[in-house]
Amino acid sequence: LKVLSHIDSILRSPRAPPLIYRRSKGTVQSCITENGQGCGFEHLPLTIELWADQLMALKDLHRSLRKLSLELVPWHAADPQDNRESIRVEDLQFIVDAILEEIENKEKNNQAPSLPTLFAIVSHFQKLFDVNSLNGVYPRMNEVYTKLGEMTNAMRNLHELLELDSSAPPTVVVDTVGKLCDIINENMTKQVQQLLGTQDIHSIINKLEEHECFFPPFQALIQDLLCLLEISNLDDILPTVQNLK
Repeated sequence: LKVLSHIDSILRSPRAPPLIYRRSKGTVQSCITENGQGCGFEHLPLTIELWADQLMALKDLHRSLRKLSLELVPWHAADPQDNRESIRVEDLQFIVDAILEEIENKEKNNQAPSLPTLFAIVSHFQKLFDVNSLNGVYPRMNEVYTKLGEMTNAMRNLHELLELDSSAPPTVVVDTVGKLCDIINENMTKQVQQLLGTQDIHSIINKLEEHECFFPPFQALIQDLLCLLEISNLDDILPTVQNLK
């Protein structure tokens, strides 16, 4: 009776689940404690059998969770509780938490490109830059990077020289350079016209034709004088002729 009384005190404890204690009902004879009160655990064998089944199922659940964990997080160390006779709920919770953590990390890294996506990117690069093999991808990348750096520096310098905003597109730079070339060509034409003393293109042509007619005989005359006077410098022609007088 002392043992039964001790069990009854445990069952009546505030920490005990309501399932394991029921007050005796009806005419069923219940065990009597020393105080003459009903023990209230006539149904306990059925509850213990239920718990035994649940404990066995707990082991099976633990085994299934371990298999799932090995599939999802194989890099995790083996659970030190695997060889224990009794499995605790905390052991199962630990495995579930590890799996949930891995799933959350995968969701966070969901934006990472997959292998097919990376393969498609490399193939697209090969098509754009005419690379026949994978071995040529890195050299061509370096070449493209170098050329891009040179072009970027050139465009930056042109923006500064032309006093353009850094956000001006290349088309604006090209148009500005074209206008400068037009201005330079126009100035050169004016300078040639001023040099030749004419504003007419036909007059320029006539001047050039006159030059072609006059210059060859004049050059031949000068060469003959240099030979005849036995001198090599044009500046010496006049002094030599004066001395001959």
